[in-house]
Amino acid sequence: MASGRWFSLFLFLGFFIGGLHASAGDADPIYRTCVEQCEKTGSVGDISITHCLFSTSDWAANNTWYMQEPLYLQWKQLNCRSDCCYNCMMQRENEREALGLSPIKYHGKWPFKRIYVFQEPALAALSAVGLMIHFIGWLSFFILVNYKLPFRPNSKRTYYEYTGLWHIYGFLSMNAWFWSTIFHTRDFELTEKLDYSSAVALLGFSLILSLLRTFDVKDEATRVMFAAPILAFVTTHILYLNFYALDYGWNMKVCVVMGIIQLLVWAIWVGMKHHPHRFKLWTVVFGGALSMLLKIYDFPPYSGYVDAHALWHATTIPLTHLWWSFINSDAEYRTAMLVKKSD
Repeated sequence: MASGRWFSLFLFLGFFIGGLHASAGDADPIYRTCVEQCEKTGSVGDISITHCLFSTSDWAANNTWYMQEPLYLQWKQLNCRSDCCYNCMMQRENEREALGLSPIKYHGKWPFKRIYVFQEPALAALSAVGLMIHFIGWLSFFILVNYKLPFRPNSKRTYYEYTGLWHIYGFLSMNAWFWSTIFHTRDFELTEKLDYSSAVALLGFSLILSLLRTFDVKDEATRVMFAAPILAFVTTHILYLNFYALDYGWNMKVCVVMGIIQLLVWAIWVGMKHHPHRFKLWTVVFGGALSMLLKIYDFPPYSGYVDAHALWHATTIPLTHLWWSFINSDAEYRTAMLVKKSD
């Protein structure tokens, strides 16, 4: 009943609270008209969009078998709209620059310059590095708990009570950074929703995990009580983004709040406990808090490639490495304590 009331409350908030669905750029009538005309004509000024120059009336007779598949046609349409949005955005920004106006966001993002197929090359590269760091971190944790630390003699399970939760966290992290890489490489509605949904799912589970670890919750029933309201809210928010409105401003507020709560929880816990590896956690907490400023105080991309979000991605790389190092150290510390108690 309690979780049901929480779900109803968050469902109401999800549909009632929120800002504008569009950024200033994609709300610009000149930009919107440009995109509509581009999708019809396949051109923006002197630029020809090859993905849009595709006639559905004669494709079956003149093209090879793979070009006759519905998935191929859908891929062409996606690329057509993506290229139209990009070229119209750059044209509009050139016009604004000539008038002495500052850059504005389009579809929740600053205007970036492409390099080949990479729509946001710096962000795509940094996301790929983040994915690799998370994989290496999770793999080191997997090897540690399965091959280096002892098991409980009766159940053959690990002494560390949070092993399964950290495995789930690792998979959610790799999933989030994978879709971040794809999204920053090629921005479609599908990749955008997968990126946003994966990030929210990761933040929600990270919040649950921070509460379970800091409150030292081991009982399964109590864990469910902790997790249920947060899972209800995160699920509602993901459904809101995917099926009601992809509201960039509201999503940013939700993510920042969940991130700040986690940092506060870990900061209070490490301040109260005398964990032998607290220096690593303090570094991650302070580093995470400072990097959060890059999410709040945003600025346009320098030379069209690196903005505040890209710098935030860069700061997460060393912090992620240190974070997984703390997780491994925590597993060793807890295991050593429990083994000593069982002797």
